[in-house]
Amino acid sequence: PDFVTPWAIREAGIYSLEKGNTHYTSNWGLAELREEICTYLNRRFNLTYNPKDEVMVTVGGSEAIDACIRALVDDGDEVLIPEPSFVCYTPCTILAGGKPVPLVTTQENNFKLTADVLKAAITPKTKAIYAVDYAGFPCEMDEINAIAKKHGLFVIEDAAQAVGSTY
Repeated sequence: PDFVTPWAIREAGIYSLEKGNTHYTSNWGLAELREEICTYLNRRFNLTYNPKDEVMVTVGGSEAIDACIRALVDDGDEVLIPEPSFVCYTPCTILAGGKPVPLVTTQENNFKLTADVLKAAITPKTKAIYAVDYAGFPCEMDEINAIAKKHGLFVIEDAAQAVGSTY
């Protein structure tokens, strides 16, 4: 994080260590944490998920992106990547068997992905698009989501406040 972790959270971590909670947990994350995530998503966004099989906790964004791409992408599927982008998007796409398709953004357009650039890149093999806040999102999200929905694409949101969208 780009801020100091609040004392209440640090204190809870210290207390947990003092109690001996130093072992690996399930790769899915603790059941209590998954349940609380579902409660939060329901309360904040009116979304309902099953914590037993629809929520997974990762150790960071790169692991989450990798797991997401591996679940969505089949051999030969195209994944649209607005550039500039986070360094792991292309390798994760390749490792999943997909084909990364860079979408060039320009300084003249504040590096925002435009609907025209997106529409021009979509082919029958396009499976997903990364939606990254530093490439012009969420300003363009309504239009991007409408295009993705029309073409049956998955939208992988990579933003600190995002809740993933799929269509």
